Amino acid sequence: MKDLRRFRSYFFRRPRPYLAGFGSMVLSTGLFLAMPGIVRRALEGLERGVTTERLLLAAGAIVALAIGDAFAFYFTRRILIGLSRDIEYEMRQDLFAHLLRLPPTWFRKNRTGDLMSRTVNDLAAVRMMIGPGIMQAANTVVVGLASLALMIRVSFVLTAIALALFPVVAVATKVMGQITHRRFTKIQEFFSEISNSAQENFSGVRLVRAFAREATEEARFEERNREFLRRNLGLARLNAIYFPLLQLLVGSGFVLVLWAGGHFILSGKLSVARYVEFNLYMIELIWPAIALGWVVNLWQRGSASWNRMVELWDVESLPEEEETGVRLDGAIEFRDLRFGYEGGRPVLDGIELTVEAGETIAVVGRTGSGKSTLLSLLLRVDDPPAGTIRIGGRDIRGIPLPDLRRNVVAVPQETFLFSDTIAANVAFGNPDATPEEIAEAVRAAGLGSDLAGFPKGLETVVGERGITLSGGQKQRTALARALVSKAPILILDDAFSSVDTETEARILAGLRAAAAGRTLFLVSHRLSTIQDADRIVVLDQGRVAESGTHEELLAKGGLYAALAERQRLEEEVEAA
Repeated sequence: MKDLRRFRSYFFRRPRPYLAGFGSMVLSTGLFLAMPGIVRRALEGLERGVTTERLLLAAGAIVALAIGDAFAFYFTRRILIGLSRDIEYEMRQDLFAHLLRLPPTWFRKNRTGDLMSRTVNDLAAVRMMIGPGIMQAANTVVVGLASLALMIRVSFVLTAIALALFPVVAVATKVMGQITHRRFTKIQEFFSEISNSAQENFSGVRLVRAFAREATEEARFEERNREFLRRNLGLARLNAIYFPLLQLLVGSGFVLVLWAGGHFILSGKLSVARYVEFNLYMIELIWPAIALGWVVNLWQRGSASWNRMVELWDVESLPEEEETGVRLDGAIEFRDLRFGYEGGRPVLDGIELTVEAGETIAVVGRTGSGKSTLLSLLLRVDDPPAGTIRIGGRDIRGIPLPDLRRNVVAVPQETFLFSDTIAANVAFGNPDATPEEIAEAVRAAGLGSDLAGFPKGLETVVGERGITLSGGQKQRTALARALVSKAPILILDDAFSSVDTETEARILAGLRAAAAGRTLFLVSHRLSTIQDADRIVVLDQGRVAESGTHEELLAKGGLYAALAERQRLEEEVEAA
């Protein structure tokens, strides 16, 4: 089991409740183990001619002990199981907070389904380990040791005979635990595959329906689901063998004790009352012996799941930085910016660019020219080399991330919306925004005319990832979210790709008024989007190939003019 230090820290936060829970368990065990002694004394009294009153007194004492045991065991479960829920809550909070602090590049390599499996299914297995698992393990140890001590007091020889088969139990438990750990780890890993498959199909349900692939996807899911069933049934069969085996060994122990005890009674070495007392202690030892297998099962499952959670915690998170509330002026400098992904060829190769505060800059170029990479570095999705990007005269790497994200806001081409109302999605950009500011941002983004078609206007719930909205409506909602943030730097990465040119013109008109005074980066394949920009920067193979206004670049007859001509021809072909 990995990272025991972290695991133990959750228990050390609350020592008193655990002491109370285990104290209640010890009390329950003491009351439980006091009953055989009363039965033995009652049987011994029968041999001496005990009265009815004494029998009733013994019966009353046993009932009182049983009631006390029930109450003590109730408090044991209430305290220890409740604590396991508290620890589960804290683990979930810690894990979620850690995931939020992981670098965006990490999420590119890991699937959502796997993360959901670890934060839900694996966490549930860990809770079972630290709740019922720890409680039953402690109960097994306390009851087992106390029962053995009392059995030895009655007859050491009978105790040795009763324990003759325990080495077999120990070996079977060890082998079972190792196999369970391996199989459960593989089952959890495969469950991640199923979760990811389901998540992708739910997110891409429109695509699945558009290509009439429902039957195909259902068959693929059934294949994975059947394999998951097969693996779980394999583990269930293993458990089905193990528990009857334990019962067989325990039953064999009773046969040996019956045979030896009978000889001791006939030879006068042991009284019937003592023999009955011994068997009652042995019966009380049966449940801990059988529960041992269940505890081992829970611990192996829980430790396998804990190891998978630790793998997430071991991923280095972004440094925690406090927001200072600094307001950047929007002036940006790119100084000999060179960048490549994980040792690959440079995507950006010596970018030199100065942007004045409040300037509108359009970035164009062929696919793979480095446009999106340039803007991702400006957002520090990936970290640029030190000193290569400066905002407001400060090295971008010296600006705390919370401050940077407050001052630089992007609208990506692939829009993400939460399953909430339109107003809540817009307000995500500025939780302090008033209803009037939200409505103004919606109008500036060109979404105002669509509100009449929504059932509840701004309070319409858009569904998961905004599935009830069209592509253009989602992009405009995301644009409103960026506008309401009041960030001095806005990045629009092909943010109008899902709207027609007429709607685009209306949005741009509202955007110019709403974003006045802000530095604006526009990335688009449509010249109509960028032709009114203060400056157009053309990237080619990671370098600035051209820079100027729309008219200046057309007059040069270079790469931009070629892109413009190609787009004009494509529009003519589409219109024909």
